[in-house]
Amino acid sequence: MVRATFFEGSLKGFEIKGHANAGTYGSDIVCAAVSSAALMAANTVSEILSIDADAQMDEGYLRFTFSSDNACAKAIIDGLKLHLTELQKEYPNKIKVITEV
Repeated sequence: MVRATFFEGSLKGFEIKGHANAGTYGSDIVCAAVSSAALMAANTVSEILSIDADAQMDEGYLRFTFSSDNACAKAIIDGLKLHLTELQKEYPNKIKVITEV
């Protein structure tokens, strides 16, 4: 199962870990959707908005955090959270979205 934890306190961002196991390696549409959306959000915040952020990535793991109060960055992360929450509704046994304040 993919676990997506969103941080909404002084540290903002997300941590996504695990595998959905919704298909064979390379053909898992849930993992592909999560990975693509998470990378787009992280790249937009760090590269397009030029916000200083910390990113750690490994197989089945991405943690992206920043401390800026930038409203655009928050909106991008909120968009990712909404996207993953909707995926959770479609695939409740494959993805879990959690919020930490």
